[in-house]
Amino acid sequence: MVSSIHTNSAAMSALQQLSKTNSDLETTQGRISSGYKVAGARDNSSVFAVAQNVRGDIAALTSVQTSLDRANSIADVAIAGGEAISDLLIQMRAAAVAATDPSIDGVARAAYNNDFRAYVEQIAVIVNEAEFDGANLLNGSLTNGISFLADADASSSLTVDSENMSFAGSILTFAATASLGTTTLASGMVAALNTSLDNVNAALGRLGASANRLDTHSTFVSKLADSLTSGVGNLVDADLSKESARLQALQVKQQLGVQALQIANQNPQTILSLFQGG
Repeated sequence: MVSSIHTNSAAMSALQQLSKTNSDLETTQGRISSGYKVAGARDNSSVFAVAQNVRGDIAALTSVQTSLDRANSIADVAIAGGEAISDLLIQMRAAAVAATDPSIDGVARAAYNNDFRAYVEQIAVIVNEAEFDGANLLNGSLTNGISFLADADASSSLTVDSENMSFAGSILTFAATASLGTTTLASGMVAALNTSLDNVNAALGRLGASANRLDTHSTFVSKLADSLTSGVGNLVDADLSKESARLQALQVKQQLGVQALQIANQNPQTILSLFQGG
């Protein structure tokens, strides 16, 4: 190797190696501090682009999950209202059957009728109050049911059909003005209540099936979001155990690089010694 005071090849080589080590050390320290091996497009543009797209899907699925949670709440309120109405119909039928007894006197019939009318009024209250976040599946206001987000692209939806349990609907087969004032009225009311109870229970079955479908899809969306999150982690998360070991190795390499550079910088002094008298 030529000895020259103009060109110190050993020092340049040592400096290049030290610069590379410092760059690798900076990268490793960045991964340890951020927890990412791909924190931005500069680190790996293609992986970063894929990760960002998946993150967009995850964010969209969060909105889908919110919509499904709202759907479940609306369905739960409707089911609770329908179950309460079913219970009231059972009590109303008992009162109607008792009122068909021709041997009871006017006082007893009036008592049965008062109970019956109280039940009718309670049904009307339940139907109007079975609402969550402005949506009511029981009062007939949502003639086409209500739809909710089902996927991250907002291209599909799940629909929960409404069940009109108001006295203006077809599920309850008696009017809000019905009474048990006479034996004849009571007898007719027994049949109407039997039909109404069957209709309400069938409606509850449909609402329950819709709620189960919402639960199933909500579970799927949650698992899908978790899988996507795990996938993004596999793409961009740093393996901190490996990075810790790499950090220690690079720190030692940096120290050795500094020493190598110091040794290389002594070469001009060696050349000077050649011209010193003996």
